[in-house]
Amino acid sequence: MNLERDLALEMLRRMLRIRLFEEATIELFHAGELPAMVHLSIGQEAAIAGACLATTADDYMTGNHRSHGHPIAKGARLDRLMAELLGKAGGVCKGKGGSMHLADFSVGSLGESGIVGSAIPVAVGAGLAADVLGNGLVALCFFGDGAANEGVLHESMNLAAVWKLPVVFFCENNGWAVSVRAGELTSVEDISVRATGYGMPGVTVDGQDPVATYEAVSAAVARARRGEGPSLVEAKTYRFHEHAYGLRVKNSYRDQSEVDVWRQERDPIDLFRRRLLDEGLADEAAVEALDAEVRAEVAAAVEFARDSPYPEPEEAYRDLYHVEGAST
Repeated sequence: MNLERDLALEMLRRMLRIRLFEEATIELFHAGELPAMVHLSIGQEAAIAGACLATTADDYMTGNHRSHGHPIAKGARLDRLMAELLGKAGGVCKGKGGSMHLADFSVGSLGESGIVGSAIPVAVGAGLAADVLGNGLVALCFFGDGAANEGVLHESMNLAAVWKLPVVFFCENNGWAVSVRAGELTSVEDISVRATGYGMPGVTVDGQDPVATYEAVSAAVARARRGEGPSLVEAKTYRFHEHAYGLRVKNSYRDQSEVDVWRQERDPIDLFRRRLLDEGLADEAAVEALDAEVRAEVAAAVEFARDSPYPEPEEAYRDLYHVEGAST
């Protein structure tokens, strides 16, 4: 595709927002300000940003346990997301969701979960709602290569295909299901080929290229809006950190040389910066200004989170059930 300057800069902006937000969480972790370990998507920013930019802010989205980047790429406020990670009342879930169980309805994020594959049927339910309501919305469903082998994915893809629901199944294949190489758990090289069994299109793209991801998901979204049903997009990517930051694995399961190659040669932000400069879509000054802008936004988000109070004890009993017309 002929990449437009505004879209290219927005891709870089969202990738930087994810990277710098998560680097800030690392600092907070070492400072003892995070209540638990976090699952980082550093290294996977291009796949996330490209996919989310192919949707609108109103479109539905479900995440997984590695899901800070998903609402960020959907346009969520960094300050409220950071407050949520710190368990503060100013968070998107009033501090009750934390890193692994947050949602942000303002950008269509219906939630995430530490239970592998559990958000997949939620996305199909959102697709069913969109179909029944006729509101033209699409559900973007993120999951990893580990969840690709959960039975719920296959049940969900089958149902979505039978009812031609507007769902885009998006697999972030980072090559590792915690500490087991994907090839040892999956019978096919490309997870996308499984789409054939459900009568839907399937495509594999370079997950380090936001443009390739954007094009594939845009085609899937357009198909869904036309009422032609779901699609499966697989992005081959890589996580630079451990399964959970702070997790210590006794026996290393991947060679450091493998990690180094991806960091040095396949960093999605470095690759995309170079592309913008080479294609004349931005100069060094514009890229540096964008970087400074996002750094300031992240710093403000950390300050907001630190200043936000913790929830009052009685908040533990609120938001447990929704009663129509109730004020709490």
